[in-house]
Amino acid sequence: MADNFIEQFIDDDLAAGKISAIQTRFPPEPNGYLHIGHAKSMFVNFGIAEKYNGKCNLFFDDTNPSKEKTEYVDAIRRDIEWLGYHWEKEVYASDFFDTIYAFAERLIQEGKAFVCDLSPEEIKATRGTLTEPGVESPYRNRTPEENLKLFREMKEGKYQDGEKCLRAKIDMASPNVNMRDPVIYRILHATHHRTGDKWCIYPMYDYAHPICDYLQGVTHSLCTLEFEDHRPLYDWVGINLGFSPKPRQIEFARLNLTNLVMSKRYLKKLVEEHSVHGWDDPRMPTLAGLRNRGIPAEAIKDFCARAGVTKAQSECEIGYFEAVVRDYLNLHAPRAMAVLDPIKLTITNYEGSEDVEFEVNQLDENAGTRKVKFGKELYIERADFSLDPPPKYHRLKIGGYARLKSAYIIRADEAVTDGEGNVTEVKCTYFPESRSGNDTSGIKAKGVLHWVNAESCIDAELRQYDHLLRDADYSGQDFSERINLDSEHIFSAKAEPYLAEAAEGTAFQLMRTGYYKTAAENGKLILSEIVSLKDNFNK
Repeated sequence: MADNFIEQFIDDDLAAGKISAIQTRFPPEPNGYLHIGHAKSMFVNFGIAEKYNGKCNLFFDDTNPSKEKTEYVDAIRRDIEWLGYHWEKEVYASDFFDTIYAFAERLIQEGKAFVCDLSPEEIKATRGTLTEPGVESPYRNRTPEENLKLFREMKEGKYQDGEKCLRAKIDMASPNVNMRDPVIYRILHATHHRTGDKWCIYPMYDYAHPICDYLQGVTHSLCTLEFEDHRPLYDWVGINLGFSPKPRQIEFARLNLTNLVMSKRYLKKLVEEHSVHGWDDPRMPTLAGLRNRGIPAEAIKDFCARAGVTKAQSECEIGYFEAVVRDYLNLHAPRAMAVLDPIKLTITNYEGSEDVEFEVNQLDENAGTRKVKFGKELYIERADFSLDPPPKYHRLKIGGYARLKSAYIIRADEAVTDGEGNVTEVKCTYFPESRSGNDTSGIKAKGVLHWVNAESCIDAELRQYDHLLRDADYSGQDFSERINLDSEHIFSAKAEPYLAEAAEGTAFQLMRTGYYKTAAENGKLILSEIVSLKDNFNK
């Protein structure tokens, strides 16, 4: 049974006997790193192929050598593999350059394409508007023989960039502007990352796209909605070149998220202007950045599934994405303790040390417990003690009680301050009969505080991130005016040694702080925020 409109189309095609097997392709251009929007396209293309026991190729649209690099090809492969998808074949548009060129000569010989001497600016000026037809090129009626001669001279490198181009001869009065004699080949003297300097003319995407789909055996070319107006040209190419069966193009809504830069052009600008540390900066919406931040691949795929496949263009709140990530980590991430802005807590009536049982993840019945060293001197959060507490303050105050997570109830007796009145130490009394799991003290303590052992804890650097864009909707403004330049914050912290012992890249829930990923730099433990504990979306 079809789950969405794309699958309904496919079911209809199968029922009508138009096709017997499904072939899709994921078609990135290697001109930058993939972002979360591309994860939606992967979810659709790889997911459809998997559901119908079909095949999905990884297809690189490398028709614009001035912007494409092998670096981006390698990054795209890594991202797809990280998300757990597997392609049938790795295919490039450049694999088919000779065939694409031969098809262009055929269109010329059949009087369906002509060489035009108008500049790109002149072509744009004569294209017409949505209400007015375009103006035919003065070169439109050249003979096939003349066009073929000029096109071959273009291929041989006799002309400069922009001096000539090849246009399809369709209809300058078409209500669809894309059908008004579109350019299908342009001169571009640029070294290609695979073919080197073999070519100085390159096919336009709208022309190469249907040909490459056909040559790969693609049955359903699944594109985002911006290509809907291009579908008549896609069909024109396939029909006029006699493709049978002709691939079917189907468009779906792309994934848009608030507070994120969702354009490779702007992402590249951020990298080049050093507004971020690179393509894999944890604040970037690139898949490399999300991976570096510690976002689980499974959470991204779950988010794409929840967002669904629709025809209507929409924008998703970043808070919803974060909620999905938070839900996943809440179920899977082990718990640990780290203290930001620590103050010392001394238990005056406690001597020695002992192990207390700490739940690894209370939501996972198989996670069990681990031992955490408890002692006389601990660190707690500065924010968890107040000399002048507000009403309904349930943390630690002089004469007040609080429970230390997985350990004992304590009472604050005295605060030691420095010359400026800042608290440097809190002296407390503990109650031996209040041990967690076996509390017979009868003492009521509403607050539960996390802590680390002062003797065994390690220094850590804790990094927190805000959104790269200041707000969700800033209509009419360039993205550079919305960039949050203060989106990375670095703090010193005290952490359990357990965090440093974990494999690098492990995601933890730091109690009462957030979800963080572990890393090591120059021998120091780095804890990078994945997502906060606070769930603004559901509220």
